[in-house]
Amino acid sequence: MPGQPPIVLLTGFDAFDGEALNPSWDAVSRLDGEVIAGHRIVAQRLPVAFGGALDVLRAAITEFDPLLVLCVGQAGGRAQLSLERVAINLDDARIPDNAGASPVDAPIVADGPAAYFATLPIKAMLQALRDAGIPVEISQTAGTYVCNHAFYGLMHALHARPGTRGGFIHIPYSPAQAARHPGAPSLPVETVADGLRIALAVALETTSDIRIAAGAEH
Repeated sequence: MPGQPPIVLLTGFDAFDGEALNPSWDAVSRLDGEVIAGHRIVAQRLPVAFGGALDVLRAAITEFDPLLVLCVGQAGGRAQLSLERVAINLDDARIPDNAGASPVDAPIVADGPAAYFATLPIKAMLQALRDAGIPVEISQTAGTYVCNHAFYGLMHALHARPGTRGGFIHIPYSPAQAARHPGAPSLPVETVADGLRIALAVALETTSDIRIAAGAEH
């Protein structure tokens, strides 16, 4: 609508794999309705389901016509916010999704490219988050479960929308979850939400990414 701020679509996921909650949605929902760098945040929850997650995501993109889309998912066992660099065209489920599906070695898009890179300034986001004292890394793999499925499907959809940028962030367990997984690292949901605010502000205000080393040996 005329006079309304442009929209950022921010997504999180339902709980899965026996967990009672998913901190990705807990963190994302806290930003719903906020205005960051002149853009209004719209939060959307995605089902942990191959196919279903993309149905909801595509419908939200059509409804809200966002200028930027950031999907957020949980990666239990990781110790930092993980800014994902690349999504691959592959579903290979270690565990069933919430609808009971377990695709193995299946393409997400039959005629799609092997991979898509995020179109967000992940190096500038990395630097800003580190400067704020939030643990963060660049990740070279989003896995082969529903998170990668959504990330790849997002970037495939945005390929036809060159004015819209997109990416994906994985987050650790929340402390409440980590209490059920002895030794697993965690981050408070409040810290994750703060990190998302910083990451979005940088993404919205940065047109050309910075060049710093953030690769991996394995």
